[in-house]
Amino acid sequence: MLNYWGKNIMIKLSRLNGVEFVLNCDLIETIEKTPDTVIHTTTGNKYIVRETQDEVISKVIEYKNSIITGKKGV
Repeated sequence: MLNYWGKNIMIKLSRLNGVEFVLNCDLIETIEKTPDTVIHTTTGNKYIVRETQDEVISKVIEYKNSIITGKKGV
C-alpha cells in the first residue's frame, strides 16, 4: 500500500516486466486469472500484473480496512 503523508492512497502492483505502479483500487471493476492476472478498471484501462488474483484482493482488503480503522498499512 502506498502511503503519502501518513495516509493510504493506492495499492502498489508490478507489471509483468517488473516495473512497479500504483492503482486506485476504487477503480477496479474486474480481476481475471487468464493465467496472468488482468485488472480491468471502470475507466476502461486494462493492467496485466505479476501479483496473483488473491494477492490483489488482499491488497484491496488491506487498503479498505485502513480507511475504516484509520491505521496505516505495512
